[in-house]
Amino acid sequence: MSAKIAYDTVEVGTVLPAQSFPVTRATLVRYAGASGDFNPIHWNEKFAKEVGLPDVIAHGMFTMAEAIRVVTDWVGDPGAVVEYGVRFTKPVVVPNDDQGALVEVSGKVAAKLDDRTVRVDLTATSAGQKVLGMSRAVVRLA
Repeated sequence: MSAKIAYDTVEVGTVLPAQSFPVTRATLVRYAGASGDFNPIHWNEKFAKEVGLPDVIAHGMFTMAEAIRVVTDWVGDPGAVVEYGVRFTKPVVVPNDDQGALVEVSGKVAAKLDDRTVRVDLTATSAGQKVLGMSRAVVRLA
């Protein structure tokens, strides 16, 4: 695959299509199985509350992975992501109901860099709170 977005057509301030990602307890169980991260704070409500959390929380790496989908869907090639990092600022609390939680992600091109790359800054929120800080990706464009 290769990036579908041309470097020459992108300007600083270009807004990427925002996306919302639902997260349920079933999502967390599937992620735990795939990742091998069976920490009970991600599936056991009693344990999560005993250690001071408001409820079960989503895996940080899961939240990070969902957020970068805004970039990979926009550019058309996951391999175009050269660099990606975040700071975890708040947990995504996932209630035990049919709704779960919603992670809402938006992004925009913050800088045009050398070598046909751009820096995309992402904003990820859940329940009105920012859940990722300093969420930035460097992406190589066509």
